Amino acid sequence: MKKICHFSSVHRGLDIRIFRKECISLANAGYDTHLVIDATAADMAEAASHGVTVHPVAPDAQGGRLSRMVSHARHCYHAARELNADLYHFHDPELIPYGVMLARSGKKVVFDAHEDLIGDIHAKDWVPVRARHAVAAIAGAVQDFGARRFSAVVTATPFIGSLFENLAKQVVVVNNFPLLHELPPAQDVDVSQRKSVCYVGNIHKHRGIQEMVKAIGMSGEQLLLAGDFRPGLLRDEVTGYDGWQHVRECGVVDRKGVADIMAQSFAGMVIFHPVPNFINAQPIKMFEYMSAGVPVIASDFPLWRDFIEGNQCGICVDHTRPDAIADAIRHLRTHPEDVVRMGANGRRATAEKYRWDREETKLLSLYRALLEDRERSRSMRDTEDHRLSEA
Repeated sequence: MKKICHFSSVHRGLDIRIFRKECISLANAGYDTHLVIDATAADMAEAASHGVTVHPVAPDAQGGRLSRMVSHARHCYHAARELNADLYHFHDPELIPYGVMLARSGKKVVFDAHEDLIGDIHAKDWVPVRARHAVAAIAGAVQDFGARRFSAVVTATPFIGSLFENLAKQVVVVNNFPLLHELPPAQDVDVSQRKSVCYVGNIHKHRGIQEMVKAIGMSGEQLLLAGDFRPGLLRDEVTGYDGWQHVRECGVVDRKGVADIMAQSFAGMVIFHPVPNFINAQPIKMFEYMSAGVPVIASDFPLWRDFIEGNQCGICVDHTRPDAIADAIRHLRTHPEDVVRMGANGRRATAEKYRWDREETKLLSLYRALLEDRERSRSMRDTEDHRLSEA
């Protein structure tokens, strides 16, 4: 049985893409699957029930961002290296130097690029504006250096995949589409009982929290808000808005909590700002809303318009106008027939096109090819060593 090791210094616990999709898919395919990540004892037990062995590496509780990027990344690498896996698959740009070291030692190494790194840096609040260009240039150069040396680069969207063309040996787009069994189909929920709007995910100004709270106040409806505020000061600001009285703060919820929130919602919001890393993104929450039969209210980006209006499963709005967002909320609240129609269209689109099991096939095909190549290379080395020993 081939041993696979996924490792991450940024993500925590049983991450949806890393664990619930990729690692479980690999374990189900018969691989001895290991995951090095910051995890709890409960995470380890649940992972074991799915055939995945989690090796917890906790970051320094007193350390800050720099500590995570340097010290914690190094600890994750050492834990991963000790496993002596046949193939390594890592998920964070700060781990690129360690991925290169593993590749130089003869290991098959896959880099999973979840985001547009350069675009993401230009939107980081903690990077001084004047330094962003230089930081992005350095990070981009490191990423390009690594991409040329890894066995393959897996990307979460076609746009990110295009950034590695003519750089990586192989680029495989494994879209972060939903697991259909996680969320209830539209016909399982009485639309008349859906009395709220929801947002599930990281909470940040670039993800539209200010506009969403203002809009929900104008609409007079209720917003079910699930996720972490980043940074904390943002919460102090939005809780002072008039619309906050219409917000029910749910905090961080597990997957069952996500399903429960969506089952109560007649619309799900994705009101991102047009920062470089978002314009061409494919937010998993958008597809999860669709999978749950929840109409989507989304920023009017060209790519998102293709998904939402192309599948007639929601309404695209000007993200800068809370009044336009409120109009979309009111329309869906007063037109339950549209909620039913759009919800069914979204569910159908995910069932037919945007589903994880189709992406899983691409991942497993890549692994088979890489591991077969490893075996061929090992066999050739053994043959050559035998020939030289007899010479």
